[in-house]
Amino acid sequence: MIKEKSLIEIRWHGRGGQGAVTTAEILAQAAISEGKFAQAFPSFGPERRGAPVQAFNRIDSREPVRIRADVTEPDYVVVLDPGLLEKVNVTSGLKKGGSVIVNTRKTAKEIQKEFKIKYPVATINASKLAREILGVPIVNTTVLGALIKVTGIVKKESAHAPLEKRFGRLGERNINAMETAYEQVAFEEQ
Repeated sequence: MIKEKSLIEIRWHGRGGQGAVTTAEILAQAAISEGKFAQAFPSFGPERRGAPVQAFNRIDSREPVRIRADVTEPDYVVVLDPGLLEKVNVTSGLKKGGSVIVNTRKTAKEIQKEFKIKYPVATINASKLAREILGVPIVNTTVLGALIKVTGIVKKESAHAPLEKRFGRLGERNINAMETAYEQVAFEEQ
């Protein structure tokens, strides 16, 4: 009998200060609240604000996650800063059947063509939504909504409590940003 895959690995690409690490942690907390096993961790050195960073999630619906290494073969890749598509091979190691979620004004087809991405791509103009809803161009919670919609990895409601805890009085605005992106994400199969 073939065992259904239970471990999902996610690699986040962003820049220092965009909240990739924070959002990976929020996603892990949401998964744990649903009874799943999860971890979140960053990969960066002494970079300054604006330097490229990576964060990772491993979420397993059946058993504890014991792997303690960077995610080199993700199921999903999340790109917070579309400028990184020109500098970093974000699809490196992406598993067959994997997807890429990008914060961009461009369509998924445009991203696929311009950067020769041969995987399904989901796009969301998270920068615009963040400015409109949060008043700042910090896109992490907005992109989280797109990731949840594309992957179904957790219920969007499961992210509410971690968002409220992390952002306090700004929690409701971040929930609104996440929920709006959840509704507006556009997905293009390859």
